[in-house]
Amino acid sequence: MHVVVVSVNYKTADVAMREKLAFNDQEIENALVTLNNQKSILECVILSTCNRTEVYAVVDQIHTGKYYIQSFLADWFDQSLDTIKQYTNVLTENDAVEHLFRVTSGLDSMVLGETQILGQMKDAFQIAQTEVTTGTMFNRLFKQAITLAKRAHHETDIASNAVSVSYAAVELSKKVLGKLDNKKALIIGAGEMAELAVANLNGSGVKDITVLNRTVAKAESLAMQYKGVAKSINELQCSLMEADIVISSTSAEHYVLTKDMMRDVERFRRNKPLVLIDIAVPRDIDPAVNDLDSMFNYDVDDLNGLVDANLAEREQAASEIELLIAKEIDKHDEWVNMLGVVPIITALRDKASHIQQDTMMSVERKLPDMTDRERKVISKHMKSIVNQLLKDPITQAKELSTDKKSKEKLELFQEIFNISSEVERINETKKELKQDQLSPKTVES
Repeated sequence: MHVVVVSVNYKTADVAMREKLAFNDQEIENALVTLNNQKSILECVILSTCNRTEVYAVVDQIHTGKYYIQSFLADWFDQSLDTIKQYTNVLTENDAVEHLFRVTSGLDSMVLGETQILGQMKDAFQIAQTEVTTGTMFNRLFKQAITLAKRAHHETDIASNAVSVSYAAVELSKKVLGKLDNKKALIIGAGEMAELAVANLNGSGVKDITVLNRTVAKAESLAMQYKGVAKSINELQCSLMEADIVISSTSAEHYVLTKDMMRDVERFRRNKPLVLIDIAVPRDIDPAVNDLDSMFNYDVDDLNGLVDANLAEREQAASEIELLIAKEIDKHDEWVNMLGVVPIITALRDKASHIQQDTMMSVERKLPDMTDRERKVISKHMKSIVNQLLKDPITQAKELSTDKKSKEKLELFQEIFNISSEVERINETKKELKQDQLSPKTVES
């Protein structure tokens, strides 16, 4: 078995291409089942977000598995195979495992250390489990990745500091006002930066959001996504009276909020604190507003300084997580190696058990007058002898599984104990069971 990931992400494709190769929520289940029924695919999970579409798979052969995954993507999205190859990055074995760990921990995200991807990965894994497209390998590996990401976020500062201007604006508001879940936010503008600010406010618990824009239709479109309220820019001064947080991001050539306007607002609000965050260039808020005691005014330079400092801290935390990932990869390797030795240990135990049973039957024939108690005592001691004799060989087999020449040494181990045919039988049984699991699902009419 081999682990393969085929990835289309913000590093390999622009947003226009990522849109063409994104699965919507309604088709993920069918896509998983379709992919799982492809030749060479033993297990699979599909992750699809705005920044990436990734297929994680366990395959019987790397080259064949890679081909069928890329062919599946080409067929599903009605693209040529050459196009899919052009925009996908393919990783295998430990590189694929490392990629999974990095993505889930937020180290491969556009915003370093963001936590949303962890929830998206959990959802992708749960859907795959529901559709029975995961098995022994991925059920363990994805749980390991999710546990690692939770640990990384808990033990390091990777997600503690804002590293985007819009996110920094919200984090700055928290520092001034504390919890935001009962605060009122006013957004001036309805462009991309304003949209990011609304999303971050909403993610921090702010439910009362008002969007002002010269084109009311654009304000309504943005506000509707977050159950907010849209108003015309003509209602600006009245809206300022009620807000706790103001984030301004327009393309105006002159100040939208002047000192005189904000002095009137301050008087009406009776010096109640107001956080003003100007993420526009040129600036929307007159710097002279800083002279007003109850106005906390921050511009892009203030936020960028915060972002730069925080990014350095996140990069330090990322280095710590890289060390955690290296250890988790070693654990995964040990576990995979152990999978190969399980049939050998099973065969050795089976052979010893058969010898013990045959010997016990022989004793019973030769001593037919034994009482039930005598029979139980003899049987118990026979099992004890067998278990003690097996202890060292089983320990040795486990150690051999991590040896550089494990294949040759384990083959010799099987010959010494004359269990090669039994190991082969166990492996064949496992393959047959796997094929039964991978057979197409029957749908009841």
